[in-house]
Amino acid sequence: MTNVDELRRLLLDPAQAAALDVHGRTDAAVLVPLYEHDGDLHLVFTRRRDDLRRHPGEISFPGGRQDEPDEEIGLPVDAVEVLGALQPTPTIATNYAIYPFVGRIEPGHVWKPSAAEVAAVLELSLSDLRAGYGRRRLLRRGVPFRTDVYVVGENLIWGATARILGDLLDRVDHAERGVHRVA
Repeated sequence: MTNVDELRRLLLDPAQAAALDVHGRTDAAVLVPLYEHDGDLHLVFTRRRDDLRRHPGEISFPGGRQDEPDEEIGLPVDAVEVLGALQPTPTIATNYAIYPFVGRIEPGHVWKPSAAEVAAVLELSLSDLRAGYGRRRLLRRGVPFRTDVYVVGENLIWGATARILGDLLDRVDHAERGVHRVA
């Protein structure tokens, strides 16, 4: 299993990733918070409230548009060690360009989710996420489509969050097989 220190060499340089041009009219940044516990990496996600106008009920990484201060989960900036970045990804329906940054946090954080945005904070292991991978037919705005998903218990991760997660898993899988990936 790849540990957090090994992960650093698999990631993009944050400044170089931030300079990449991605299709989308609105830039957004997300944090991919992770920690080690019992020999496995765990990632932190948010489940958005069902009554929100944008992405209601969806599971995502904490973060958002550049014009919004991020107080989604109550994670202080000084509690995060930025390890690197993942490939930026566009959203299809909402026209965002999402820049994901991977940060190490300590396990056991007491979350203070924003009541205005967050229904729940989820901590899911990388092994459970990997085991929950599949392709599924979903319906979005009346249009059916097949997409990559990750299902852990009742939690369905899809869309840009699934693409970001897939990038991370690909990098970890390459490292575990001894294949050196060029970032």
